[in-house]
Amino acid sequence: MNSAADIVIVGAGVVGLAHAVEALERGLRVTVLERDERAVGASIRNFGHACVTGQSGELAELAHLARERWLDLDARAHLGARATGGLAVARHSTELAVLEELAASRPDDVRLRTAAQTRAELPGDAADVVGGAALLSDLRVDPRTTVHHLARWVQAQPGADIAFRTAYLGYDGTRAITSRGTITAGRVIVCVGHDLDHLLPELADANEVRRCTLQMARAADPGTTIEPAVLSATSLLRYPAFAQTAAATALRARMDRERPDLMGIDANVMLTQRPDGSVLIGDSHHTEVTVDPFLDESASSTLHDEAARILGLRGLRILERWQGVYASSPQRPYLVAEPEPGLSVRVVTSGVGMTIAHGLARRHFPS
Repeated sequence: MNSAADIVIVGAGVVGLAHAVEALERGLRVTVLERDERAVGASIRNFGHACVTGQSGELAELAHLARERWLDLDARAHLGARATGGLAVARHSTELAVLEELAASRPDDVRLRTAAQTRAELPGDAADVVGGAALLSDLRVDPRTTVHHLARWVQAQPGADIAFRTAYLGYDGTRAITSRGTITAGRVIVCVGHDLDHLLPELADANEVRRCTLQMARAADPGTTIEPAVLSATSLLRYPAFAQTAAATALRARMDRERPDLMGIDANVMLTQRPDGSVLIGDSHHTEVTVDPFLDESASSTLHDEAARILGLRGLRILERWQGVYASSPQRPYLVAEPEPGLSVRVVTSGVGMTIAHGLARRHFPS
């Protein structure tokens, strides 16, 4: 571990590494502290989907900045980022109405698909599909490998170091104190996501930062390639670009009435395919300060059955299940704070870290 750096970053997840990349772009010496042997938090437990098209307002700006950085890093570090876009699948007229409204207002980002065109991108006989939309700006990476590849690339750059299995204990204004000694540093940036309350509990409480847990699974290869990330009706109620359309009101009313099984678990049923062909499926949402580690099998069954129907398959062979987790706050989609001189905090609090982390680092890097 280096004894001195311009910037010390706490956390080697996607947000921490995004800030490490930005520090290097600015010619700064950077050391990243990661308490585990490798990142095992939100950054590897998700879909690997940068949902650029689904954002609005400032989040859309950050998402497009992040998209540029993902593609630039992919060219330099060979991360496997794929500009394959997203596919929003409509299985009812209320869903199609949302897509039509968004496509009319954002023709450069959203392109409507016929029912036949949409079915052609799915592996099974999805007979209930009535249409869809290609989400042209979306990106995909493999969540199991991308953050680790990026960490290795950062560590190989001149002026960079990553200290794994090293816990951050505090900052005295000139030194970052760790479980393996001290690092002289002009600034510390804390990027620990849902564990913010472990380091700065008052800041976490003031901003209502909680843990949002997700039920996720990986299913066996369905035997065909699914290029885009696949979104469904519940996705249209979660991502702001869709949810803010006038047509979303009717969709939400129908889903509340007809699909209490999905709405009751705050579902966002979507899928992405890994390079090995297996399919990542999710997810439900439950938020608390401290979360139980137990998975609800009824929620898992609801998600898996719905995913199979979207793909037009009779069923899915589940290979793995796990609990995802990310930071969540009802106050804001991300937290930028400077609680003490030389100490900065950057946390995405809306589940879109893969989507906006690099944009957040570019726009809100501490001066």
